[in-house]
Amino acid sequence: MQYTTIGSSALKVSRIGYGCMSLKQEADAHALLQKAVAMGINYFDTADLYDKGANEEWVGAALKPKRQQVIIASKVGNIWRPDGSGWDWNPSKQHILKTVEESLKRLQTDYIDLYQLHGGTLQDPIDEAIEAFEQLVQQGKIRYYGISSIRPNVIREWVKRSNIVSVMTQYSLLDRRPEEANLPLLQEKGIGVLVRGGVAQGLLVNKPAAPYLNYTEEQVKKAADAVNALSGKERNAAQTAIQFVLEHPAVVAAVVGMRTDEQLEDAVQALNAPMLSGEERQQLLDILPPLTYQEHR
Repeated sequence: MQYTTIGSSALKVSRIGYGCMSLKQEADAHALLQKAVAMGINYFDTADLYDKGANEEWVGAALKPKRQQVIIASKVGNIWRPDGSGWDWNPSKQHILKTVEESLKRLQTDYIDLYQLHGGTLQDPIDEAIEAFEQLVQQGKIRYYGISSIRPNVIREWVKRSNIVSVMTQYSLLDRRPEEANLPLLQEKGIGVLVRGGVAQGLLVNKPAAPYLNYTEEQVKKAADAVNALSGKERNAAQTAIQFVLEHPAVVAAVVGMRTDEQLEDAVQALNAPMLSGEERQQLLDILPPLTYQEHR
């Protein structure tokens, strides 16, 4: 396993992180998370939103025996409606300070390594939210904070006004929007990028081609074919897609959702398989014109 540091923090994390949202039941979660630790993964990303809090409980129970060896990240800002029909957005200071206590209890820990705002808009009380995160750092309830966002205008505000050490964002061969502004800005400011969606919901790996963002089905197939053409016995399609995002200099780790032993082993092996050459990476970059963000610029 390879490790690197998130931004200006002291968090040294595995370059393959575990996206815990993919876990679907407690028994499987325990076995998979414990196996992940044994394979060298030390970064685990969850949220109070996932499984209405149960996901944090699974993560906490599975990782409790290894608490000093792992980096636990969670997120805050969404509230499930009482009828379970969906959730509402609340980035207020009061909500953040209240909800962290609930997450700590579910995670069976007295601190969260990385606490992230789970979204964000320009209409948020941003300074108030920052006050909440800073207070939690001072109290020792969280070590560092960041945001999970794809919106350039929101990311710019948090970079300008806060001490975030990380931004989690969607990035893949089929979603290169962050390359236009977000990744260069975060690299310049020394803020670590945690990537989700590196295999584009499986479209770059094993799912039938379908329209994705503003790409047509034909374009998606073209990208998937290119990934597969660069794969073989020593590096499969998932590993090629993961390597593509990891090779961007702004990216700290690929946070991968894994539901099976095979998916876990594949993701970890992405770091041991032959790396993409400069020529191979350029072939992938040339396959489709990159998209840019049309909103929230």
